[in-house]
Amino acid sequence: MYRDQQREISRKYCPRFGEIAVEKGFITKEQLESALRIQLDDELAQRARRYLGVILFDKDWMTGEQIDEVLNLLFRRIREAKEAEAGRPVAAG
Repeated sequence: MYRDQQREISRKYCPRFGEIAVEKGFITKEQLESALRIQLDDELAQRARRYLGVILFDKDWMTGEQIDEVLNLLFRRIREAKEAEAGRPVAAG
């Protein structure tokens, strides 16, 4: 059950995490593609799936502070999208 939940979270949010990290200039598109390949290789080998931020940190391509910044922006965007879907005003931030 936990592994299925982790997979779902990774599928839903890792591509967005990577897009934001590239957008912020923290990593290159090539580094993102490499990290996504590592995730795929892990899954094909039935190893525990690692979050994209963990892979990027392990490779020394991102710092913990950069990962925090990307996650904060990602969660803000998700919250704003949900509020917009619900027809609620989006708080400026």
